[in-house]
Amino acid sequence: MVVRVMATATSRRRRFLPLGLALVAALAIAGCGGGAGSGRAGSTAAQPTSTPFAWLSPAAPPAGWKVGRLPSGGATLAYPPGWRPIRTDPGTFSAALLGAHGKIRGYLNATPRQGAESLANWARFRTDHNRDEGDFRLDSEASAQGLRFRTGSGSCVIDRYATVSAHYREIACLVRGSHASTVVVAAALPRDWARLAPQLERAVSSFAT
Repeated sequence: MVVRVMATATSRRRRFLPLGLALVAALAIAGCGGGAGSGRAGSTAAQPTSTPFAWLSPAAPPAGWKVGRLPSGGATLAYPPGWRPIRTDPGTFSAALLGAHGKIRGYLNATPRQGAESLANWARFRTDHNRDEGDFRLDSEASAQGLRFRTGSGSCVIDRYATVSAHYREIACLVRGSHASTVVVAAALPRDWARLAPQLERAVSSFAT
């Protein structure tokens, strides 16, 4: 497996939502490839712990997690106990961890590949897509290609961005699998990242398409 990792301090990326379920609509767009997104993979031997995506280890969802499916049947996305499915764009699947007043603290989304996104251009595409959606303060922390997933390979980014009402950090991957090419997004408010990151990373690692 060939893995290429790029970490940058300056770049730009994507968007999330405001408060309550008003956030849902924006998050749905954020999950898209034209709406797109993706993750990373590999065994410990294949991926040094020093890389930004060393946590990506393809595996079945943990016991007790529920599994959501795209309406097309082209992908499955597991989500932790306490999270619940939310309504977003047609043809997608999303789950969220809601806080006080219905504010989205953590977000998971799977969206079929819809635009010109590819494994080769994913990092640039994601940045441009987020900017087009109106996000600002875009900062790309890391990107990688050639990452192994349960049913295929993918390209991923880790980035930060701001909307008019909130800031978010996300893992976004485009995964080319045995059935389809699908974007998977796992995001959270920066203040919740340390606590939610293990769940977000497990969701991406168990993603199948």
